[in-house]
Amino acid sequence: MRIRTADPSSPALMPGSDYIAHVDVNSFYASAERAFNPSLEGIPVVVLSNNDGCVVTRTAEAKALGIPMGEPWFKLAPRAKSWGLVALSSNYELYGDISARVMELLGRYSAWVEVYSIDEAFLGVNGTPVQMRQLGRTIKDAVRRHVGVPVCVGIARTKGLAKLANKLAKHNQDFAGVCHWESIPEDVRDGLMSRLSVVELWGVATRLTKRLNAMGIRTILDLKNANPVMIRDRFSVVLMRTVLELQGTPCIPMEEERVGRDQLIFSRSFSTPVTTAAAMGQVMSVYAQQASARLAKHGLQAKVLTAFAGTSHYNQDNISYPSVCVPLPMPTADPVLLHKAANSLCERIYEGVKYVRAGIMVTDLRPTGNQSPLELFENPHEERGIGTLMESVSKKYGRGSIGLGSAGVRGGPDWSMKRDMLSPRYTTHWDELLLVKAS
Repeated sequence: MRIRTADPSSPALMPGSDYIAHVDVNSFYASAERAFNPSLEGIPVVVLSNNDGCVVTRTAEAKALGIPMGEPWFKLAPRAKSWGLVALSSNYELYGDISARVMELLGRYSAWVEVYSIDEAFLGVNGTPVQMRQLGRTIKDAVRRHVGVPVCVGIARTKGLAKLANKLAKHNQDFAGVCHWESIPEDVRDGLMSRLSVVELWGVATRLTKRLNAMGIRTILDLKNANPVMIRDRFSVVLMRTVLELQGTPCIPMEEERVGRDQLIFSRSFSTPVTTAAAMGQVMSVYAQQASARLAKHGLQAKVLTAFAGTSHYNQDNISYPSVCVPLPMPTADPVLLHKAANSLCERIYEGVKYVRAGIMVTDLRPTGNQSPLELFENPHEERGIGTLMESVSKKYGRGSIGLGSAGVRGGPDWSMKRDMLSPRYTTHWDELLLVKAS
């Protein structure tokens, strides 16, 4: 379908308007891999989840093969060679660095950038429709040139419409990767929304879609035309905001940083089952150290720690799902206290039972220093900034360079994440830097 744009001199398009730009990296994990390995261009590539479990990123070529998101790798492996399919383990170190480079570059184009996830951000921008379209093209070209990954840009008056504009820019070649929502005539915009299911909307899940469908709201246009008050009464204030955003009323503010203020969870499935209390103690030590670093980074302290573990759902012989909930003596981010609390789970671990997952959750979070303890109950480790010190050492010398107790054991535990198809971590490990030879 060809998309016509509105006349920029139209009085309906006010000059110098405030807009929000949504920038999203296309197939981020795979694009980051291609940035350092151009031989992957034009061939089907999938990136796998933790422990090389299932597909979490697909290139356009992989999608053309009919590979669905979440497909287990063991089902694809027998056909991979005949398809010419390349599978890669998740290279989180590389992806995190590429993400930081993209976000730093985006900050040059706006004084207000909200990093929404590892591969997308919102920017506050201002200008005429012509200027906005040019800005979108400039951002797209700059990220491709300086970082090496492709992005699409959607620009609109609200975050919801900017996300929708980005989706259109990504899936309709007429936009060439940049869509300014208000440059499209209103009747064409309505036509586009009438062809998209409501499930395509930001924040609308499958279950909610079924409820909306039962009311006759099947497309995005249907939801846009719905009564916001009725939607609030039957669903929630959150969905009402979505309706208002579709109607052009900004309801979702820009946020400086997205941080979960209610809880932090650290959990992972193991590549090799954990069968002893000692090994589970190492797991808990690692997670406690990560929780301490995250709390310190965001200036938070926790009052409650919950630790849990579990066997496989397919293991019906030895079923075990132990958990403990430990009230901490005071709000804290101290790795020593969190370590001791998390290790109380080990008392409930059965020797020889194969645990395939574990994690910790810290809750009842509050700002650091919000409530000073009496001198008698002061925690010396927190006072000395042990958690902050350990995080500083880890940042300088790498993860695993320092740890509390068994979390500092060299060599890495055998339950660590399986990544058999890991590409080099080109930008974060000296011994894996890309070598360039001149002939």
